[in-house]
Amino acid sequence: MLGFCVLVPFSDALAKYVGDSVPLGQMVFVRFATQAAILAPLAFATGAGMRIGRRAFLLNALRTAFHVLAMALFFLSLRALPLADAVAITFVMPFLLLFLGKLFLGETVGVRRLTACAAGFVGTLMVVRPSFIEVGAAALLPLAVAGLFAGFVLTTRAVARHADPMALQAINGAMGAAFLAPVMLVAGVVGPPDLGFAAAPASVWGLLVALGVFGTVAHLLMTWSLRFAPAATLAPMHYLEIPFATLIGWLVFGDLPDGMAAAGIAVTMAAGLYVIHRERIAAAG
Repeated sequence: MLGFCVLVPFSDALAKYVGDSVPLGQMVFVRFATQAAILAPLAFATGAGMRIGRRAFLLNALRTAFHVLAMALFFLSLRALPLADAVAITFVMPFLLLFLGKLFLGETVGVRRLTACAAGFVGTLMVVRPSFIEVGAAALLPLAVAGLFAGFVLTTRAVARHADPMALQAINGAMGAAFLAPVMLVAGVVGPPDLGFAAAPASVWGLLVALGVFGTVAHLLMTWSLRFAPAATLAPMHYLEIPFATLIGWLVFGDLPDGMAAAGIAVTMAAGLYVIHRERIAAAG
């Protein structure tokens, strides 16, 4: 899980670094195509294969749609926002999952966890506010990413019971690339150009492939970590992604959160860790 928290910000930093020189559609396509190229052979080598049932296929198609849109919007937000701010704002997602679970799945959520969710949302707004003043509506994109990723997590919960995780990730990559390929072809003819394809130097292609490799390996490490330790044990480590993103953003781009954004990140992390603590108590009871 530590490997996941380190590698994902590297992947995001690469997306930010090449984001102004490569069309958005091309970046996301390479990310999913690389995932399919890496994981499909591994799925066959481990005996998982690429065959899943009809229900799992349809759920994975919906899951892939959430994933593609979330990644596209996040990469788009990185063109305007510091890496740490964009990552921190997306961490409103655990709070959205609690609310969605209560509203649509009838899950029990106590007053303490709801209060922590409210505090976490306030912390997120503290990060959004200075970014919104500086860059405008682009600061709201990570909130949309959080909502889409919540949908991705909920569909993952539903489909994980019906298929091997390695096969799901491989199919997820293949579906994402298959979905984006015709979009890029159409955009190349009629626009918008940001969804199309553009020639790029070999060095940029190397960075794009590295982006896909880092992202794919990160999610593979997370999947493997869940085989050796329960989710409740690993969940607090997710918040290490924020300080790693802050460090990488500072080293690569010279970006550091300002006073209010840094305070908001601290509030969001504290609220999220408290929610995880209450989830553990509820699970133990």
